[in-house]
Amino acid sequence: MPQKRRSQAWTELKQAGNECFRAGQYGEAVTLYSQSIQQLEKSGQKKKEDLAILYSNRAASYLKDGNCNECIKDCTESLELVPFGFKALLRRASAYEALERYRQAYVDYKTVLQIDCNIPAAHDGVNRMTKALTDIDGPSWREKLPPIPTVPMSVKESLAQATKSASNSQQNGVIDNKKKAPGPEAVKKAKALKEEGNSFVKKGEHKKAMEKYTQSLSQDPTEVTTYTNRALCYLSLKMYKEAISDCDEALLLDSANIKAFYRRAQAYKELKNKKSCIEDLNNVLKIEPNNAAAQKLLHEVQKMK
Repeated sequence: MPQKRRSQAWTELKQAGNECFRAGQYGEAVTLYSQSIQQLEKSGQKKKEDLAILYSNRAASYLKDGNCNECIKDCTESLELVPFGFKALLRRASAYEALERYRQAYVDYKTVLQIDCNIPAAHDGVNRMTKALTDIDGPSWREKLPPIPTVPMSVKESLAQATKSASNSQQNGVIDNKKKAPGPEAVKKAKALKEEGNSFVKKGEHKKAMEKYTQSLSQDPTEVTTYTNRALCYLSLKMYKEAISDCDEALLLDSANIKAFYRRAQAYKELKNKKSCIEDLNNVLKIEPNNAAAQKLLHEVQKMK
């Protein structure tokens, strides 16, 4: 295959993998990302950044499928190519946590906070690991930690610049959660647009509401409730993949957001992804054991074939 065609092939395979990821088809996504990695390596380009993204994307698919060991391997590969990639660090931390390797998870969560101290998922992870390690090792738990790497200032600056230049692009199946903090004027505009969207929702005009929420997010991409509100609109418009993407974004900003878990579960149900739907509903019930809506939906989904 000519080099140009190989270059095109890996890009197309990556995009197909992204689509499968959004649809909750994680096994398919793993296969497509694997093929994309192979094509990129054969192309002779071997761009470190592109390979790092592909490994990180495949890691996200493994994590969703519960294959934590493979997720860790891919995240480590991604981080060797591009050190201090915060998505790979977060995904590896989640996998370590699921395997009860709390010390390694703590180190990765803390490293993420050195890169960006405004990532709620990392703060929540540090808090969970601190509690778990205190329960296991007592007051001296910090003495048993592996070394926490120091993120160089040059890396922070280059990552900030890369995020800024890539703010209008999407690098993988999950929307980028590293958003530039908006200024006061932008926050004010975003709030006004969100309120307009809320008014349209009350009238049942979900398409108009969705458009207002989209405009609001262009002003302030860090407001969690705007993502969950737009996800509600997407559900009403039967745009289930888009609803999942918005809930993914909301959960990256707030890892215990009940509306995001519940609305993503609703979308997964419509896409016949029973496993992911049940997983999200169980997450709701861990936070709110008496959530009647989640209990009812879980009962319905468990009857699905």
